Amino acid sequence: MKISRVEAIPYSIPYRKPLRFASGEVHAAEHVLVRVHTDDGVVGVADAPPRPFTYGETQGSVISVVEGIFAPAVVGLTLWERESMHGRLGRTVGNPAARSALDMAVWDALGRSVDQPVSTLLGGWTDRMRVSHMLGFDEPAAMVAEATRMREVHGITTFKVKVGRHPHQLDTAVVRALREGLGDDVELYVDGNRGWSASEAAQAMAEMADLGLLFAEELCPADDVLSRRWLVQQCPVPFIADESAVTPADVTREILGGSATAVSIKVARTGFTTSRRTHHLCEGLGLEVVMGNQIDGQLGSMCTVAFGSAFELTSRRAGELSNFLDMSDDLLTEPLEIRGGELVVRPGAGLGVEIDADKLEHYRQDR
Repeated sequence: MKISRVEAIPYSIPYRKPLRFASGEVHAAEHVLVRVHTDDGVVGVADAPPRPFTYGETQGSVISVVEGIFAPAVVGLTLWERESMHGRLGRTVGNPAARSALDMAVWDALGRSVDQPVSTLLGGWTDRMRVSHMLGFDEPAAMVAEATRMREVHGITTFKVKVGRHPHQLDTAVVRALREGLGDDVELYVDGNRGWSASEAAQAMAEMADLGLLFAEELCPADDVLSRRWLVQQCPVPFIADESAVTPADVTREILGGSATAVSIKVARTGFTTSRRTHHLCEGLGLEVVMGNQIDGQLGSMCTVAFGSAFELTSRRAGELSNFLDMSDDLLTEPLEIRGGELVVRPGAGLGVEIDADKLEHYRQDR
């Protein structure tokens, strides 16, 4: 069960339509598939979705750090030596998606080696999660139509609404249109991706006070320290720290400093090992947690549901698990299906998924 080799394979799959939000626009899933090989023939897989406009990573940087720094640091370790691995990878700052994909691929390989699901190894609380769907920037009617289709086809009743453009001309109108078009039996929350100022956010939240919002996420930049604390003090719903709370230390700073009251955990940027640390911290502090999405494909979404379903706290709320529906294709041999508004953990060892070799060959970019 020793790690013998690590691969980093770039690939690109177009989206059916561009995904637009305050911090950027994405036209294709330009990800990196990370594969961890062991000396007894087991192969663990995970996905690294770079977000250059959020964390500074690109396909090229992920490949470079995985092949040049991370792989030499872990080759020769056993799959059980995850804390040693965590320490070695932690010597290199930044590179969250690259580090996380390697960590999750090791967990997948471990699960395959001992013939147990990763979700069981992590905690095994349940085998499924409710799904939240992200609605990117568009005209109000188009966003209502998309949400309606998601409810009718997939049974999804929780929606994360991207805001952060013009709070009084468009954003609040979109959220109001969604509430009026979908009714009171759906859950809505907003994510500003740091696009508003604190004063804009405060006025927008006041305008939407009658819409029954579930959360507000990263409405203004974390660097606006005092104004953000001022905003959170008057925010009528839990304020989620996302990009501002990547590590457990970040969570401690944001929560104790009064800059947030809830946390988004994204395994694509903290893997399973660090995400578990963050979960335990949030549980101890009594915080609400949402499982977030880093514009993941199906492999990344399965990683999220494997972790989120493993603990009571992370399975309470709908997780952001549906972004793969916006992709024109994917790499798994058996596509994921959202039914009745839920995504279920795959049976079988590890993550329970396999990569389609022909599709990988078609979409990979290093040939």
